[in-house]
Amino acid sequence: MAKSHSRDRVTVRQFIGAIKKLPSDKPVDDPRVWYLTQKEHWSGWLGQYNSRGAYGRIPGKNRDACFAYNHVVNPKLLLWLISAAGVKPQLVRAARRASGSVKGMARQSGAIRRHVPWPIVAAALWRAKSVPNSTKSRLKRR
Repeated sequence: MAKSHSRDRVTVRQFIGAIKKLPSDKPVDDPRVWYLTQKEHWSGWLGQYNSRGAYGRIPGKNRDACFAYNHVVNPKLLLWLISAAGVKPQLVRAARRASGSVKGMARQSGAIRRHVPWPIVAAALWRAKSVPNSTKSRLKRR
């Protein structure tokens, strides 16, 4: 990761940069949504993250990538990210199974995060050697 991290936080901008480097998923033309891929969905959702955006957020909170990951309420976004980032396939499968065993997007997203918490995603996105020190110490405890 870039050396500009303050207090080992991954910024939303850095998160967007990491997502942009991932391979895209297959486009799906769904007239109910504005995006064609989950990669595009992530970029759009995070692109206005520290502003009101389309979701009525409170601007000026300066949330980080960990906060954003932990507040996504869309299992398709999460499943694409963990898969595209290169999280271990057995964890991706477990997360997919867990999300399929509950109803409601919030519960499905929570089930995914229980199997693949932020430190694992960060390690996959930035290949553990460049993960912030605070995240590395959490990874070692797992």
